[in-house]
Amino acid sequence: MIKQYGKLALVAFGVFALMATPVLARPKWALVIHGGAGVIERNQMSPEAEAAYRAAMDRAVRTGTAVLEQGGTAMDAVEAVILEFEDDPLFNAGRGAVFTAEGRNELDAAVMDGATLKAGSVAGVTRTRHPISLARAVMEKSRHVMMIGAGADAFAASVGLEQVDPAWFFTERRWAQLIKALTDQGLPVPPRPKGAPEPHAFIDIPDDRKFGTVGVVALDSAGNLAAGTSTGGTTAKRWGRVGDAPIIGAGTYASNQSCAVSATGTGEYFIRLTVAREICALVQYKGMTLQQAADEVIQTRLTALGGDGGIVALTPDGQMAWSFNTSGMYRARAAQGQASVISIYKDEP
Repeated sequence: MIKQYGKLALVAFGVFALMATPVLARPKWALVIHGGAGVIERNQMSPEAEAAYRAAMDRAVRTGTAVLEQGGTAMDAVEAVILEFEDDPLFNAGRGAVFTAEGRNELDAAVMDGATLKAGSVAGVTRTRHPISLARAVMEKSRHVMMIGAGADAFAASVGLEQVDPAWFFTERRWAQLIKALTDQGLPVPPRPKGAPEPHAFIDIPDDRKFGTVGVVALDSAGNLAAGTSTGGTTAKRWGRVGDAPIIGAGTYASNQSCAVSATGTGEYFIRLTVAREICALVQYKGMTLQQAADEVIQTRLTALGGDGGIVALTPDGQMAWSFNTSGMYRARAAQGQASVISIYKDEP
């Protein structure tokens, strides 16, 4: 009888201990955002510029949070945040896009739905105000995954997406960056774009060395993931160059079986490493935590190859991560029941 009571006591204690151990439930929703990575250092950033970027990231968090708190889908949240970025000249997407060597703004974007593995992407867009909405339209309203150039713009017009004159994307800061880049390379400077405003003063923000790409990963209340990325590419790019942002598996990827990832950096390296998909594969097949997988690919493999940049990522159980090997990355995260975090520099959480 004593032995039996002892066993019962041990069982009871085990049940009590199990009940007493805190269980971290999956948050109802979560999102992680980036506004680009690069040479972003405190001693080069004016207080005004830093405040502007932090305010922009805060608005982005609040925009995405509002969608998810109201029961919106992860895809809705991704699109809503990037729509805002594409109209903000601080970022290399939409109206803040960098110029090609020919003096054009050529825009790329992609989205992916983690529940269905459906995806849409566009590259070299010049007239569609919101490339992210066009990428979603490719996914939802066509039989295709990727469209480019004039054809992509024509499709956008056919489904009712707003078209603008190419000069709408012009910003003085990006034009000045183009002139400097071309001058440094000994290349001719093209004429100022037709329809651009007269030259004017602008807030002096340190060049982020091309990596102003924006991206979002989101988890909604139904447990579904989505990822989206939008960019103007790299300053003074030539010959129709396209980076990783619109390449599914390289700069953008989402699967409910693993994770969602959006990347920013030197696209040629992210394409060669299929960075976004590789991080998700390490989570799904190697059993790594999201942060371990992100660091393995960014801090070890990307760095060894000579590439630079970073990613944001999210899993179906609410793990949030970012990893970058540059001196800074505009980034933010938020989740149900957790305080939002907005960071810029390497030494911030």
